[in-house]
Amino acid sequence: MSAGVLFASGFAAGVVAGSASCTAVQGGLLVGMSAHCRDQAPRRDLAAVGGFVGGRLASHALVGALLGWLGAAVTLNAPTRAALLVAAGLAVMAFAARLLVTGHVTGPVGTASAPDLGRAVVLGAATVLIPCGVTLTVELVAVSSGSPLGGAAVMAGFVLGTAPAFAALGLVLRRVTRGRAAAVAGVIALLAGAWTVVSGLRLGDWLPEFGSRAAAVTAATAVRPDGTQTITVWATGRGYRPGFVSARAGMPTELVLRTHETSGCARRLTVAGREVTLPATGEVRVSLGVPAPGRLRYVCAMGMYTGFIDFRGAS
Repeated sequence: MSAGVLFASGFAAGVVAGSASCTAVQGGLLVGMSAHCRDQAPRRDLAAVGGFVGGRLASHALVGALLGWLGAAVTLNAPTRAALLVAAGLAVMAFAARLLVTGHVTGPVGTASAPDLGRAVVLGAATVLIPCGVTLTVELVAVSSGSPLGGAAVMAGFVLGTAPAFAALGLVLRRVTRGRAAAVAGVIALLAGAWTVVSGLRLGDWLPEFGSRAAAVTAATAVRPDGTQTITVWATGRGYRPGFVSARAGMPTELVLRTHETSGCARRLTVAGREVTLPATGEVRVSLGVPAPGRLRYVCAMGMYTGFIDFRGAS
């Protein structure tokens, strides 16, 4: 596939699917651009937002080139992604707290002398560490391109497709942080940061489980003539259905993951220590061996959605 076609496909993904999800996940970092915004002219606002988008474009294109060159060898595993999500969420919460206390933030390293444009570029580049669900799908295309140029093209197209949404959000945030609305912006950013931290903790399986799974369904399980137990789960844009399944332990088991025009992070998940990538429409079968009694947890690449399988012995 040519670089031009890859760029166009990435751009379309950004416009159609990436704008909403990426601004929701990464938009909290835009708060970090509002330092010293009390006396800035509109052209400074535009320059800062342009710097943010430019930093985002540069970092994503670089990662795309690396993915195209090295392929899956540079793919981050689940614990690493989880740690990055937690760190990014804490950084956003720090920006939000500073905004709530002082009415403005002082920059990503707490230095009032840091140039506003430079701060915006750094924060824009940092968004590559907090990929949204659609970004992960585009990264898979970059891996399959098999070339640095193709990988950079599809990632650059994706970022440019989402650029209008980020530009609009950035200009709005910089305006609202100039007056009483700063508290509202701070609360929103604080919630976004907390959501990112929780997603990271969930992805890393660092959160305790609460409540009972007694309501786990059994309708998703079946036994083939060869004695293999199959568990069918649908990956959707809103998570995994059913989310809790009860199955028998001590027999060969296969997990059947199905999709239908599905996008987002549910298409890439970690299950039984393996990274599994699903097609937009179709199914993937994952052998679980002969499970012992206990609970198997699987989670999407962003920690947003989880599912559980309770393996129970004969009663």
